Amino acid sequence: MRNISMGFYTNFSAQINAFIKSIATEKNEWIIKGFIDIYKRIYPMTSDTKVVSKIIELMLFPEIVRFGDKFDYEIFPAEEQNHYPDISFKNEKRNELIAVDIKSTYRKNSSSINGMTLGAFTGYFRSRDTTKNIRFPYNKYSAHYVLGVIYTRNEQSSEVFSKEMKNYELNELLNVPSVVSDFQIFLQEKWRIASDKPGSGNTKNIGSTKNIQRMVEGRGIFSKLGKEAFDDYWTNYLTNDMAKAIDSNKPYTNINEYLEWRNKIDLDGVDLEEIRTISKEDSVDDEKEEESEKLNLL
Repeated sequence: MRNISMGFYTNFSAQINAFIKSIATEKNEWIIKGFIDIYKRIYPMTSDTKVVSKIIELMLFPEIVRFGDKFDYEIFPAEEQNHYPDISFKNEKRNELIAVDIKSTYRKNSSSINGMTLGAFTGYFRSRDTTKNIRFPYNKYSAHYVLGVIYTRNEQSSEVFSKEMKNYELNELLNVPSVVSDFQIFLQEKWRIASDKPGSGNTKNIGSTKNIQRMVEGRGIFSKLGKEAFDDYWTNYLTNDMAKAIDSNKPYTNINEYLEWRNKIDLDGVDLEEIRTISKEDSVDDEKEEESEKLNLL
């Protein structure tokens, strides 16, 4: 399966430039300026993450279809909103079934992002033969990837939008500012960019690393411990509500506590100080952080 997923990764990654060109100008500004009505009036875009995410997804989908055609994949979009994954790639002759979730988030600064949610750690993640809320059983997939889109918000454009609420004529199109720019698109296996913290809020979703370089290069906290540790960690993780429902204590809340709880993991050659640093950087303050949104709302 590893060879299969690596072939997919290599072929898909080679198309990244085409993905960027489908949504951005040569100056890496978003080609979407707003919404147009039948009277040819243009209403500028908002930088609301849900709106931005959905539109980017729609723009990327034709390139995804072209990739599927080129490499002989049958494509299965998610059947319902919030089902996993956003897209399944299937080739029966090669016995391939690849899950790809499309995620977007914005930069907080030059080195960090707001974060992403990487899918549930309950339901199909734990009951891996079920088809509830998932296109195919989780354990049938050869690999689980994230197609990530990172962008920068144009705060000035957003401020103009919120204050002026003006519209433009069609001949003024190029004068409409782009609300986001500086796109960076990457593909990584989910476990390689996962955090040891849930996504913000009360949802039972896996959080991501917030360091841009580690995100793009697939060097999250579990890349140091392995996929089995990722699966084990999130299969046994309990939120406060989950622990209360079964009248139990939470076995752990972070990677350090997990390593003490699961003391059979081979840590030879593992830099524990680096792991602690990554865990600290990826911590989420649920009261202050805004949850990164999924692109796919099908």
